Amino acid sequence: MKIIERAMAEKVKKYSKFRKVILITGSRQIGKTTLLKEIKEKERNYVSLDDLNIRAIANKDPKLFMETYTPPIIIDEIQYAPDLLSYIKLNVDSKNKNGEYWLTGSQKFHLMKGVSESLAGRVGILEMNPLSYNEKYKLKTTLFDPRKIEKKEYIPPKILFEEIFKGGMPEYYTTDIERNMFFDDYIKTYIERDVRDLTQVGNIVSFHQFLISVASRTGEVLNYNSLAEDAGISEKTAKTWLSILVNSNLVYLLEPYLSSELKRATKAPKIYFMDTGLCSYLCGWENYTTLMNSSVSGHYLETFVISELIKNKNNADSNLNYNLYYYRDKDGKEIDLIISFNNTLYPFEIKKTATPDKSMIKHFSILSNTKKEIGNGGLICLCPDILPIDENNKAIPISSIL
Repeated sequence: MKIIERAMAEKVKKYSKFRKVILITGSRQIGKTTLLKEIKEKERNYVSLDDLNIRAIANKDPKLFMETYTPPIIIDEIQYAPDLLSYIKLNVDSKNKNGEYWLTGSQKFHLMKGVSESLAGRVGILEMNPLSYNEKYKLKTTLFDPRKIEKKEYIPPKILFEEIFKGGMPEYYTTDIERNMFFDDYIKTYIERDVRDLTQVGNIVSFHQFLISVASRTGEVLNYNSLAEDAGISEKTAKTWLSILVNSNLVYLLEPYLSSELKRATKAPKIYFMDTGLCSYLCGWENYTTLMNSSVSGHYLETFVISELIKNKNNADSNLNYNLYYYRDKDGKEIDLIISFNNTLYPFEIKKTATPDKSMIKHFSILSNTKKEIGNGGLICLCPDILPIDENNKAIPISSIL
């Protein structure tokens, strides 16, 4: 199996110089352990709490565990022994040395509470995602800057939807494993090893149906009632289960842009699967051609764009600390993406079209009702070149946001 260089590597090394503890979170099988093993120093030890015997020691006698497995060290799947966090705190405080502990965790549901209570001010938290397009093709990871949009190599729609269909799970991408076998095993492992550990999930069959229901709504505004009806569960349970998917890093919720001037704005977030390959598998798509020609292809393209922006934001060592939002109101007016940066709003639509039209950005004018400055925006689409739509907005190829 080939190893893909991860864009986050330099960021981990940088954080390790300034933080006593590094915690990398992310969904199962996205390469957290592989990354740390690839960049670790020779003297750094490694221990995994996936090993039940080691996990038993960590939980029953954390003091013995700390004496046996000494820093500098990688502790894999720290969520299985949360009591270790207070012992790690005591250790790093006594030594006052940075980068001693590198931790990984694939469940944030309970983990983050323990981290915030035990390691506040001591830990650098990095969120890792499936492979980005740039990582797959060994391209430089840059953070999309709406102020200076640059042309990059054109990605034809056929290639783009192949990428969307395949997704970015490292093992599936770097081996010849059969697609259905990989994703079937992935879902079984996720449910058996992560979801079963959470007391909030009683009926595993219903949870699997809920997972499919969420995948079928990628790119849509969140509606708990419809999710609950699909899985035959209560709305309260749907809220709990969705929080599990979010905290497992499988799903991202894009928050709406709200301000006092936009009184009719929708307050519910939009749902996006972080791996379009897993999403397409859950929804039963057999090949990329069928997906590309389907009625939901626009939602998958939008999911790809949003997830790639999030991946690059997490991976890039950049000073562009912007936030992503969307806008929708009770009149059905919508803006797919708003980048908020330096008190300026940059609006974008995401469309599966190669023939951009000014009517596609007609709702941008809504933002003029806010007290924020409105920056240049545009239509992110399948066109091969950057083209002007009006004096403030451009048609932007998908590749330019990667």
